[in-house]
Amino acid sequence: MAKPNEKKRRPAKTRENKHQIGTIPVLRIKEGASLKAIYAAARRAFTAADLQKYTEIEVGIPAEQVLAQMEEIHRKLSRKRA
Repeated sequence: MAKPNEKKRRPAKTRENKHQIGTIPVLRIKEGASLKAIYAAARRAFTAADLQKYTEIEVGIPAEQVLAQMEEIHRKLSRKRA
């Protein structure tokens, strides 16, 4: 039992990055849980940060440029075969 004048200690903070790039979070459920309970736990665990990973627009190569390169390669190969 704590003494009245003794300060309460908080648990040590741990540095955890729950949303590291490329990691898959582990969903902890009870053994024998129903499918309904599993889906409910998955919905509760899914955060706005998880959603943002899938909705961010990544800078990439324009499709027109890729298509132009593929057509050029096709033309070169067609000439070699003919």
